[in-house]
Amino acid sequence: MRRAHVPAALTAALLVGTAAAFVYTESLKLEPAPLRKVRVTRLFSPVCKCETSKARIAFDVRTGDVVSVSLEDAGGNEVRRLAARPVRAGPVAFLWNGRDAEGNVVPDGTYHPRVRLDLLEKEIELQNEIRVDTTPPRVSVASAAPRVISPDGDGRAERVAVVYVAGEPAQAVLRVGGIRRVLGKGFRRRGQLEWFGRVDGRPVRAGTYSLAVVGTDLAGNRSRPADGGVVRVRYVELVPDAYRTRPGAVLRVAVLTDARRVAWRFAGRTGTGRPPFLRLPAPAEPGQYRLFVTANGHGAAARVVVESG
Repeated sequence: MRRAHVPAALTAALLVGTAAAFVYTESLKLEPAPLRKVRVTRLFSPVCKCETSKARIAFDVRTGDVVSVSLEDAGGNEVRRLAARPVRAGPVAFLWNGRDAEGNVVPDGTYHPRVRLDLLEKEIELQNEIRVDTTPPRVSVASAAPRVISPDGDGRAERVAVVYVAGEPAQAVLRVGGIRRVLGKGFRRRGQLEWFGRVDGRPVRAGTYSLAVVGTDLAGNRSRPADGGVVRVRYVELVPDAYRTRPGAVLRVAVLTDARRVAWRFAGRTGTGRPPFLRLPAPAEPGQYRLFVTANGHGAAARVVVESG
């Protein structure tokens, strides 16, 4: 009779053990996670000398502990361990400058952070990838037109449009005369930057200005300036700026401007005319005179010598 009860006892013991293991497993599932609210920088450049030159690994710890973070490459090799420090329950943040234990910039690629909790004796590999990118984008200028502008507010030839092409999404900047003047919208592979020939709302002086486009990628790397040639700012120009004529002769003056009409002042007389030429009678008396031509608030002068005989 006693032997008949042995299998039943063993079965009961197995059932109790299985139930206990199930309860323990379920209790582990119900145990709060030691980390929550994980925030990790996805992409950065350690060499960009910008706001995105460091990666931020942030999370909340459930209880106080001694915490450290290590960075592993795609092969699982540790490249850097950030200093451990005691923390209280709550938010914690570590910064990685993209360098290994010897201080060298790590190769471009993906890295994974691993968090060590000393008191809990746990290591947690975060699923967040950090990508290191130190390669500047390639940017070129496809076109720039027109090459002569006149930002005088009359609605004609007011701005130059520069079309650029980038090898990867980049935010473009137009430099005029080596100074940043126009910031592009968003990160694009192709776009157009327009400069209206103004600084602080005021038209720039007449002259020639160099154009260049610089692109910054999502990691913060900056391209070399892409040459866009030059643009000429012109309002009113008299060609040439010096004339010789005879008394009473008709003076033919070339006027370069995009204005439809200009005003002139010459030898005590005034008038208006239509470019590209003005025909003005020379004074009857020999001497040196000044011709002044204006359009849309801008002007140009020429010296006129009336020769005797």
